Amino acid sequence: MPTEEELISERKKKREELLKLGINPYPYNYLPNHSSKLLSEKYASLNPEQQTNDTVKVAGRIVALRRMGKATFMHLLDEHGKLQCYFKFDDLPKTYDHLKLTDMGDWLGVEGHVFKTKTGEITVWAKNFEMLCKSLRPLPEKWHGLQDIEQRYRKRYVDLIVNHQVRETFKKRAKIINAIRNVLDNRSFLEVDTPIIHTIYGGASAKPFKTHLNSLKMDCYLRIATELHLKRLIVGGFERVYEFGRLFRNEDIDRTHNPEFSTVEAYQAYADYNDMKELIMDIYIAAAKAIHGSTKFEYQGHQIDVKKPWQAYTMVESLKKFAGIDADKLNTQDLNKLCTQHKLEVEENMTRGNLIQALFEDLVEPKLIQPTFITHHPIESTPLCKPCREPHLNEHFIERFEPYIAGMEIANAYSELNDPVLQRKLLEEQARQLRSGSEEAHPMDEDFVQAIEYGMPPTGGIGFGIDRMIMILTNNPSIRDVLFFPFMKG
Repeated sequence: MPTEEELISERKKKREELLKLGINPYPYNYLPNHSSKLLSEKYASLNPEQQTNDTVKVAGRIVALRRMGKATFMHLLDEHGKLQCYFKFDDLPKTYDHLKLTDMGDWLGVEGHVFKTKTGEITVWAKNFEMLCKSLRPLPEKWHGLQDIEQRYRKRYVDLIVNHQVRETFKKRAKIINAIRNVLDNRSFLEVDTPIIHTIYGGASAKPFKTHLNSLKMDCYLRIATELHLKRLIVGGFERVYEFGRLFRNEDIDRTHNPEFSTVEAYQAYADYNDMKELIMDIYIAAAKAIHGSTKFEYQGHQIDVKKPWQAYTMVESLKKFAGIDADKLNTQDLNKLCTQHKLEVEENMTRGNLIQALFEDLVEPKLIQPTFITHHPIESTPLCKPCREPHLNEHFIERFEPYIAGMEIANAYSELNDPVLQRKLLEEQARQLRSGSEEAHPMDEDFVQAIEYGMPPTGGIGFGIDRMIMILTNNPSIRDVLFFPFMKG
C-alpha cells in the first residue's frame, strides 16, 4: 500500500508528463452547459441503451474511475451530484492515452452525446475531454469519506467532496436563511447592518473578545450582540429592523457553542414580547416547511412539531411541573440548599432569582423537547427588559421569554425597557458588578442611555441563533456540523 507521500509524488510526475505533452493541467476556464441535475431531469425518459444526438458539455471532479483497456468509465461530481462519462479508444485515438494521467480527485471537462446504459444510467459518451485541474493529494481511500470527526471539521473542503449529506446540510442552511428573511421582509422589517467592532460591548451577558485599534490607540471589542445599535435605530424612527449578525463570545466551546456564530435580531416598535412569540413561531414554521414541506420533523430520535400553539410556562411554573419544586414557597436559604443537593455550582450570596434560574437550567431545560416558551424570568437576568406588568411580580420578574426545542434554548425576547431612568439605574448596577469582577456583566454605555432618553416607543425585540436552528431542522447533533469552518484548536 503506497504512502500518501508516494501517491503525491506519482501525481506530480503525471503533472510533468501533461506539461511535456503541451497540456496545461490548470487551464483558465471551461464552460459546461449542463449539470448532473439538469441531465438527470432532461433525459429521465430515455430507455436503456437509447442514444441521442444531443451534444453536451459537463465538468466535475473524478470520484470513480474504471479502466478496461480501450474503454473507460468514470463518475464526475459537480455541485448537484454524480454523472457518468464513457470514453472509447476508437472515438479518441489521439487523446485516449491521456486518461492514464488522470486520478481520482482531478477535475475534468467532457463533451459528448447523451445516452442511457443497459442498467439505466444516464451517461455522456465522450468525444472530447480536457484536464481542468490536476490534483496532487489523494482523496480519502476508496471513497469511503472522512471517518475521523475531528479531521472532517478541520478539512471541511475534503468533507464536502466525499460526504454528500454534508453538502445537503449546507444547501438546507441557505434555504432556511432565505425563509427567515422572507418572513421578516413580508412583515415590512428593514434589513440593516451595524458595527462589528465596538468601543463598549453590551446587549448580552457574555465575555467579549478584546482587540486594539492601532490607529486610534484604543482597546475595542468584537460585538457580543447587535441589540443596542438596533435599538438606537428604533429611537431614530425606524419601526421594524432586523440584522443577520456574526457574534463573538469568548466562552465555552461545546456541542451548542462556537466562539463565532450567527444570529438574527429583530425589533418592532409598538409591540411587546407577545408579538415576538408570534414572530418566532412563524419563522420556525416557514423554515421547517422550506426544507421538510411540513411542520413535523425528526431531531435525534425525537419527533418535533413546530405548529402553533407552542406550550408556555413561567419559569416558576416549569420548575413545579418538571422538577416538583414550588419556588413560590421557598426562601433564598431553601433554594441554596436545593442547589447544593443537586450539586450545582453557585456563587456566594446569589439572589433568589438567580438561584431559581440555576435550578431551572439544570433540572428543567433538558426536559423541554417540544417547542416551549419559558416566560417571567428573574429580574436579575438582564438589565434591558421591562418588569412584568402584573404588580405582584414586577419587583422580581421581567417580560422575557426563551423558547426551547429538544432541550436547547433557541431564542431570547423581551418587552424592551424604554424607561431611561430605570435603564440608567440597571446599567449602573451592572457596571458596579463588572468592577467587582463579574466577567459577564454589562459595562455602562452612556451613549445608549442617552439614546433612550431621547425617547424609544414601546418595542418588542427578539434574537435567535441561526446555527442551533439549523442543527434542529437538519437533525445534526453538533453546532460544528452546521458551520462550514467551526473553530478548531491549532
